[in-house]
Amino acid sequence: MDRPERNRSVVYPTALVFILTVFAFYYFGHYGWLQLLIASVLIFPLFGIAYLVFSYKGPGKSKLYGLERLTSLLPAVKKPKGHVQFKYKIMWTALVVLLYFVLTNIYIYGLDAAKTIDVFASFRAIFAGAQGSLMDLGIGPIVTASIVMQLFAGAKIFNLDLQDSKDKAIYQGVQKLMIILMIFVEAIPQAFGYLVPDPTLVATLGHFAPGYGVFLAQSIIIAQLFIGTYLVFLFDELVSKYGIGSGISLFIAAGVSQQLFTGTFSWLPVSTSALLSASNPPAGTIPKILYLVSSQPSSYLYNTGVDQIVFQQPNPLIALIGTLLIFFIVAYFQSSKIELPIAHERVRGARGRYPLQLLYASNIPVILATALLANISMWTLLFWNSPVLSHIPLLGHNALLGSYPSSALLATTTAISSTTPTGGLAFYLYTPNGLSNWLFPIISPAAYSGTVLFGHSSLQEAAHVVIFFGFMIGASIIFAKFWIETTNMGAASVAKQIQSSGMQIPGFRRDPKVMERVLNKYIPAITVFSGAVVGLLAAGADLIGTVGQTSGTGLLLAVGIVIQFYEAVGREQLMEMHPVIRQFFAGA
Repeated sequence: MDRPERNRSVVYPTALVFILTVFAFYYFGHYGWLQLLIASVLIFPLFGIAYLVFSYKGPGKSKLYGLERLTSLLPAVKKPKGHVQFKYKIMWTALVVLLYFVLTNIYIYGLDAAKTIDVFASFRAIFAGAQGSLMDLGIGPIVTASIVMQLFAGAKIFNLDLQDSKDKAIYQGVQKLMIILMIFVEAIPQAFGYLVPDPTLVATLGHFAPGYGVFLAQSIIIAQLFIGTYLVFLFDELVSKYGIGSGISLFIAAGVSQQLFTGTFSWLPVSTSALLSASNPPAGTIPKILYLVSSQPSSYLYNTGVDQIVFQQPNPLIALIGTLLIFFIVAYFQSSKIELPIAHERVRGARGRYPLQLLYASNIPVILATALLANISMWTLLFWNSPVLSHIPLLGHNALLGSYPSSALLATTTAISSTTPTGGLAFYLYTPNGLSNWLFPIISPAAYSGTVLFGHSSLQEAAHVVIFFGFMIGASIIFAKFWIETTNMGAASVAKQIQSSGMQIPGFRRDPKVMERVLNKYIPAITVFSGAVVGLLAAGADLIGTVGQTSGTGLLLAVGIVIQFYEAVGREQLMEMHPVIRQFFAGA
């Protein structure tokens, strides 16, 4: 690869900004010399990337071509040279899912699990992660990088044409680089605030570098988070090239399915440190019902038991009903299609239909919307109580962005955690989970003033529900439109795919522009519709509640992913039987 032409004078302003940033660490952060050196080494690559972008003067129309040489050096999974047989695709897919479960059970070395705070507790199902393990960040950095890239591409900041193969290759390469940056963006704040290192490790490292034991232990935790998350990214590439479907989707479905099964059938008591009793029944919905009905008198069931079975957490009956309801609704929409008649250009009588699913954008928009919510939750929490970020002017400890419970409040109740927002933007975007988290507080505010409402009125709680609903629907629509354009699923791309396969729409001239105008009557509308529907279903499932520790969004994703995987397996088997059909799908 030839070295691109560059404007060398850009190095001077880049170096000046780098020096000022290091000085800011020294002046505001009161860093020691070793900490300052390590911080300088960590942020230097960012300024190197900035130099490569802004100094580029080559023939490519986008400045991102300045990163082409760098992105080509990143570790990646090579594409297969030929067709991968179906049995090997199944094998690779199963192996990757097994490795995912292995990663979720390898815990971070040097972590004090008793003092660790799970920032992403309410988003675990969507992020396919496991607290305290190498999968602590899950797919969060990967999804966040995708959000950033889609927003920049949608705003035309990148100046890339994603229909062009070279521009698309640059886009994908830069997205890999963005994933690496996002791993550190999410890992560093957590390691310095919520993933507490073990005192023994700190003391051991302190012998080698007195005064820097905690800092070195935190660096070891960050390194492990990077390794785990980047392995997940490589696993996703391995599935997409050698397996079936998407690795990220399979990880989400596997984690959610496990939680749904245990939430429905677990016979373990809610508190494993105590014996089974009416106040400590089995955690699973069905065992809880059977235990209370068979062991408690009718007077208990009449006064307390019915409410405990139907509404009380964990895993009430209403949550199981909501889970089944969402399952059937998603299955219905997933199977609903708009079918356009198509005919072969040269083979007379060869006709078929081109299906456009009502959930055209799939479940990707709701993943991106939920990831955005998770990042808002994490950063507002950091700005509220981080020793460094809480002192930033305007953003630090700003109750308008989000306030969180004090240690005094946490000492008086176990109904909330230190990551539960009590006010500000974070409160209004916080995900309700079940009727007892929003409906009952609105009906009876006095009983929930200290654990759910946090001093807010019923009207404010109602506003919280409306704002959360509106955000999920609006964000899902926006991300659906971005996703369709960045994955060659827009009208122009589909028209080219149909024409390249030798097909055309009967009654219309065989011209991509004509076919594009026909498709423009359907694709933009169903894109908006699909985004709105998945956002509505995800938010609705969260409000009703679901079994297991998963969220409504996680349930929606799992159902959609399983259905799509089943359809993908069917297509793979069909292509294995008919090589001509394989060529058609490869062209599409």
